[in-house]
Amino acid sequence: MHGRFRHAYLTPAVLFVAVLIYLPFLWTAYLSLTSYDGLGSPKFTGLDNYRRLFQDEALLTSVRNTLLWVAGTTVLPVGLGLLVAVLSYNIKGGAWYRLPFLIPYAMSGAGLGLIWGFILQPDGMANQVLTFLGMPGGHTEFLQDGPRNTLAMIVVWAWQQLGVNMLLFVVGLQSIPRAPIEAARIDGASGWQLFRHVIWPLMRPLTTVVFGLALVASLKTFDIVWVMTQGGPGRTSETLAVTMYRQVFVADEYGYGSAIAVALTTVTGLASYVYLRHQLAREGS
Repeated sequence: MHGRFRHAYLTPAVLFVAVLIYLPFLWTAYLSLTSYDGLGSPKFTGLDNYRRLFQDEALLTSVRNTLLWVAGTTVLPVGLGLLVAVLSYNIKGGAWYRLPFLIPYAMSGAGLGLIWGFILQPDGMANQVLTFLGMPGGHTEFLQDGPRNTLAMIVVWAWQQLGVNMLLFVVGLQSIPRAPIEAARIDGASGWQLFRHVIWPLMRPLTTVVFGLALVASLKTFDIVWVMTQGGPGRTSETLAVTMYRQVFVADEYGYGSAIAVALTTVTGLASYVYLRHQLAREGS
C-alpha cells in the first residue's frame, strides 16, 4: 500500500520545489537569450548577452571582487572561527568568551552594512578614533577606492560570520570521541601536536561543510555591498550578484542581467561540485 502511493506522497514537495526553484531558473535562462526591458515581449537574440559578458569591463571588475570575496570570506571567518572555538573549548566560562562573537551574527547583512558604512566614512568613527589616538591612517578613505573598499567589506563580513563558524566548530569539538584524545595525551601529545594529528583529522568532515557554506555565501554576496557602497564609487566594489541586480532592477536590462544570473548560478554550482568532489576523494583516500 505504501509503495503504491509513494509517488503521491512526494508530489507536493516536488511541485513546491519546481514552482519556487526550477521554473524561475528556466524562465531566467530563457530571458538570458533575449533582449527585454520589462515591457512588451522579449526579443530573442541568441547568445549575444553571453558574448557581452566577455566584453564588459565592469563585469571583469565584478569577477575580480567576487574572487576576493571568495578568498577572504572562506579564510578569515572560517580560520578565525576555528581558532576561537579551539581556544575557548573545554575551559571554564568558555561559553561567555564565545558570546561576543555570536552577537554580530544576530544582525542582518543590511543592518550591519548600514552601521559600518557610517563608521568607515571619511569623517566616520574609524578615522576619528585614529586621529584622536594620534595614529597613522586618520584620513583613510576606506570605501572610496577599489579594491580597498572590497577588502574593508570583507573584513566586516568576516566579523559577522565568525560567530556562526565558531559555533559549528564548537559542536564539532563536542562530538569528537574522547578516547582518541586521551590516548594521544597518554602518548605525550599536547597543544599543536594534539590538534594537528588528532583533533583536526576528526573534524575534517565538518570543516568540509563549513568551507562549502562559506564558499557559496561568498559567491552570492549582495546585501552588505549594496548597503555600504551600492557597488561604487564608479562600480569599483561590485560583485557578480550586485552587477546582476543593477542590470535587472536599475538598468532594466533583463536579458543581460539574466545572463549574469545564469553565469553566477553555473559558477556557484561548479565550484561547489568541484570542492565537494575534491574533499570526498581526499577523505576516501
